[in-house]
Amino acid sequence: MKKKGVSPIIATILLIALVIIIGVIIFFWMKSMTQEAVTKFDNENIEMVCNNVNFYATYSGGILYLSNNGNIPIYNFKIKIEDDGSYSTLELRDITDNPKFPETGLNPGGAFSGDIHNEVDDAEKITLIPILIGKNEEGDERTYTCEVSEQEIVI
Repeated sequence: MKKKGVSPIIATILLIALVIIIGVIIFFWMKSMTQEAVTKFDNENIEMVCNNVNFYATYSGGILYLSNNGNIPIYNFKIKIEDDGSYSTLELRDITDNPKFPETGLNPGGAFSGDIHNEVDDAEKITLIPILIGKNEEGDERTYTCEVSEQEIVI
């Protein structure tokens, strides 16, 4: 009686292919686990720069007043609008019209005031979260949200 089975060459090829596929899966999984380093000012990690962000914000009569009191340029702001137990997040540049939030952001010592009442009329409070811009390892610009420097305004 003749026994049939997989030839040793086919078995070896299948094992090698299986090892390569598992290796590729592990590579992409590990790559997704690590975060790309974004730097600012002489290769200082942007997370450390966030601790030095200093801005002042008030809201009155539908107008948001901002001033950059620190020495870190602020590229944009995320606005977290909270009402009735729910919230939405928008970017300041997207909701200001006349005047529009500057494309270059708020430089140190800079100030901005803009009408945002259409977006925050029913809000109980808003939280401003600064967004910085830095460079990744390849030199491409990337934005980074500085949640450690957020400021809450009760309306």
